[in-house]
Amino acid sequence: QVQLVESGGGLVQPGGSLRLSCEASGRTFSNYAMGWFRQAPGKEREFVAAITASGGSTRYADSVKGRFTISRDNAKITVHLQMNSLKPEDTAVYYCAASPLRYIVVARFDYWGQGTQVTVSS
Repeated sequence: QVQLVESGGGLVQPGGSLRLSCEASGRTFSNYAMGWFRQAPGKEREFVAAITASGGSTRYADSVKGRFTISRDNAKITVHLQMNSLKPEDTAVYYCAASPLRYIVVARFDYWGQGTQVTVSS
């Protein structure tokens, strides 16, 4: 079992940056692939980015490639999402998620945080 708590959301102007953090509890954090998903008003939740348990491989949605970077610190049991060049269409609630697998299978993120709001607006 993994418990996840996100932080770092807020209001930012278009072109700005935010860094989301997710702190996990549980001794087996280093065995879990980690990911970020988002859900905009009136839309389904969608995949944003993920990283393998070792941190050696990442995957991104096409819409955020080149702008967002996912990273993890297994010693600090945290995962981050650095978001640059933010656009209004990035506005959503962002969720941290954990998978019991060491590699990335988007459909197998079984544990979820409560979410943090990101609003991109001038």
